[in-house]
Amino acid sequence: MGYGLLAGAIVAEILATTSMKYSEGFSKLWPSVVTGVGYVVAFALLAQALKTLQVGTAYAIWSGVGTAAVAAIGILFLGETLSLAKIAGIVLIIAGVAVLNLGGAH
Repeated sequence: MGYGLLAGAIVAEILATTSMKYSEGFSKLWPSVVTGVGYVVAFALLAQALKTLQVGTAYAIWSGVGTAAVAAIGILFLGETLSLAKIAGIVLIIAGVAVLNLGGAH
């Protein structure tokens, strides 16, 4: 159950962050609303997930997967450039989350 809530928190955070790009500095109403609601939902689901998951593991997964996904969305859909440094950063994020999980953090 905890990991399901965490997955929902990640999806909400990715949606909120992507919507923030489209809000143009919170000058467009609907993307701004989606951003606000998305972050409230993300934090609410994360808080519920923390009832059963360790905070370090949950936060590492939440922030790491969210960061990697938003970077990929930027590259695939928002015209951001792909560089060796970005690829290395995403790989390191994923590796860090994996090491936390393999190290018995849960």
